[in-house]
Order: sequence, then C-alpha cells, then structure tokens
Amino acid sequence: MNVPEETLLKYDCPVVVPRTADKKTAKRPKTPLKSKTPQPTGSSVARPCKSITATLEDVKQKNEDILTLMFAPRRWMEGNQEWFQKVSSAPSTRVDVVNLEEELDRKLVQLHSMETGICPVRRHLYTQCFDELIRQVVLIGAERGLLLLRVRDEIQMTIAAYQKFYESSMVFGMRKALHDEQDKAALEEKICDLENLKEELVARLKQQKGKRVEEAKTAVEKKRVQESVHTEQIQLLRKTNQQLKVQLEGALTAKK
Repeated sequence: MNVPEETLLKYDCPVVVPRTADKKTAKRPKTPLKSKTPQPTGSSVARPCKSITATLEDVKQKNEDILTLMFAPRRWMEGNQEWFQKVSSAPSTRVDVVNLEEELDRKLVQLHSMETGICPVRRHLYTQCFDELIRQVVLIGAERGLLLLRVRDEIQMTIAAYQKFYESSMVFGMRKALHDEQDKAALEEKICDLENLKEELVARLKQQKGKRVEEAKTAVEKKRVQESVHTEQIQLLRKTNQQLKVQLEGALTAKK
C-alpha cells in the first residue's frame, strides 16, 4: 500500500506497527505499580478532585473513541514495515483554524482548482476541510460533532444521488444520440432510395413524353395520309359519278 496523501485532516505522527511477536508482548496487560505512599482516607477534598479527573479522562477517551469511529486510522506499508496513523485528538485553537483556512487556500491554488462550476479537486479539498472542522468540534462537544457528521453524510448522499442522476442522464443521452444516429442513417438511406426512385420515374416520364410526342406525330402523319387518300377517293368517286350521270343522260336521250 502506498503512503497516504497529504490531507487537511489532522493526524497524529505515524508509528511503526510491531510484528507478531511484539504484538503479543504489547497485548500483555501491564500491572500498575502500587504506590507506597499512604493515601488520605478522611479527606473531603481529594475525592471530588479524583472524581472530576476521572470524569474528564472518561470524556476525553469517549471523544477519542468517537473520532476513531468517524475517521478510520490509516495503515500502509513502507519497505518491510507497516505504519499506523490515527486521527489526532489534540484540541484545536483559534490559530489552528486560521492555519487551516490558509492551508486550504494554498492547496486550492497549488492544485489549480476551478473557482466556479463543478470541480472534483475543489470538492475534495473542502471535504477534507469539513472533516477537520468536525474533528475540532468533536473535541469540544461530541454531540455537535456527531450532528455535523450527519450533515456531512447527508450532503455526500445528496451529491452522490445527483451524480448518479447525471451519469444516468448521460447514458440516456448517449443511447438516445446513438438511436438518433441510427434513425438518421436509416432516413438518409431511405432518402437516397427515394431520390433514386424519383430519378427513375423522371426518366420514365421523359421517355413517355417523348413516346407520346412521337405517337402524336405518327398520328398526325397517318391522319394526313388518310385524308389525302380519302380526298383522292372522293374525287375519283365524283368523277365516276359524273361519267355515270353523263352516260345515263345519253341513254335517256337515245331512247326518246
């Protein structure tokens, strides 16, 4: 595992995790040395002091346990040694808050984060800053820190939901664009077929028009020839009729 990155969340100094043999030795409970100094038994002041000290120690231990549950310790391997680092339980001061703000501004500039819009770098740094503020608040009041942790988790859930919706919309958009491209290709192919059909029909129309013109010319010529033939026949019939009329008149005259 690589060395963890630098973060705005404050951690204790890393320590080397002892090996298996050392762990067994480390797990042995140490027997506290009994003090030979006699303890006062009738003092009415020592008992409240001891009770207050025990209460403060319990509160401190409780806050440390809460911090450990909130922010898991970091472990990594460096060479053949395993390192361990947990979140710092040192109380913060006003100077620490000012230094945190300055460190945040420095990292925003150093990592070239965008000032506006969606920027994963800026979001990551502000998340680290918020975690550090939660750590500082927990040491002052555990209840406030837990409430801030709840607010942080809700914000992260909301952002994750929006991100999921965005990714779903992107997938839907890409699928829709792909379908549109396919439909566009089909429509272009259909348009090409229709244009080819149109050209074919136009060619056939021109052919039919030319054929019609030729047929019209042929019909006119045929009509003219027929009219000429009919005219000759009429003239011949008239001439024949005139001859027959003359012969009939001559025959009638001869009978008288």
